[in-house]
Amino acid sequence: MGSTGTVLRELRGAQKSAKGVSLYSRYVNRPAGRVLAAGAYRAGLTPNQVTLVSAAFTYAALAAVALVEPSWTLGVAVYAALAVGFAFDSADGQLARLTGRGGPDGEWLDHVVDCGKLLLVHAAVLISFYRFGELPSDAWLLLPLGFQLAAVVTFCAGLLREQLGKAAATAQAATAQASAVPAAPGTPPAPVSRVRAVALLPADYGVFCLVFLLLGAPGAFRAGYAALAVVHTLFLAAFLTKWFRELRALRPG
Repeated sequence: MGSTGTVLRELRGAQKSAKGVSLYSRYVNRPAGRVLAAGAYRAGLTPNQVTLVSAAFTYAALAAVALVEPSWTLGVAVYAALAVGFAFDSADGQLARLTGRGGPDGEWLDHVVDCGKLLLVHAAVLISFYRFGELPSDAWLLLPLGFQLAAVVTFCAGLLREQLGKAAATAQAATAQASAVPAAPGTPPAPVSRVRAVALLPADYGVFCLVFLLLGAPGAFRAGYAALAVVHTLFLAAFLTKWFRELRALRPG
């Protein structure tokens, strides 16, 4: 087992592409996940165990949002736990690539935890609004439901886009091979766009978690949460349009 410095260098070489990644994930969450992955490697943890650690931090924080009266102290604790959980969510994949111990079971577990997180984070806000919110109107109770819808549809549609795209590419490769048609030459990857990385910041889960720092000021929290809900809904519309066009372009013939 190499030194921590050696492990960190190996992890840097096993990073995913930065394409389509916001500045927060690129410069904050992934580096934090790299440090946690190195620690997990030194401790002999498996990627799946790291995923469960991520779930423990995240779900404990969400339970606190639902069950504990909002305060500044709670906000700091919830944000810290969510941020650590998100970093461990990055660490499990990095550890899997480093050790070669990843597999369908690990990917499945990671997505199950992520799906539960997206459902529970907005359910926790809804419960908190109902129990502690002293809302100006009961209509505010609809906001977490709408935000939850946007988040879950984005998550599921993105997974389907990825899987259907891979299936279409595999089918096209098989057809080309059967027809003895030479494969088209590969094109170099497009450079990472810093403008896109900045534009994606409002849709990044790590940035979303910052709103919980406002739990001590209910009005400010509601305003920040509502603004993020609007932004995520706009991103959903843009993503759905983009993914539909990409999949339509993959039709055979």
